[in-house]
Amino acid sequence: MNNIRNQEYLIAFGSNLRSIRKAKGLSMEKLAQRAGIEYSQVSDIEHGKINTTISTVALIASTLEIPAKDLFDF
Repeated sequence: MNNIRNQEYLIAFGSNLRSIRKAKGLSMEKLAQRAGIEYSQVSDIEHGKINTTISTVALIASTLEIPAKDLFDF
C-alpha cells in the first residue's frame, strides 16, 4: 500500500478549516462537540498532524453547514 502524506496539503486544509470554523463563530471544542468527535481530533486536523478520513470531512462540513468541497477550497 502506498502511504503518501503531503504535509503542505494537510496544513493548508487545516488552516482553511480553522478559518471557516472561526467565521462561523465556533471554538474547536464546540465544533468537536457538535460533530460528535474528540477535540483533539479537530486540533490535529487544524494543525496538519493527521490525514483525516473523508467520512470525518463530510461530518465536519455537515456540522459547519457547508458543502464538503468548501473545505478543500484553499
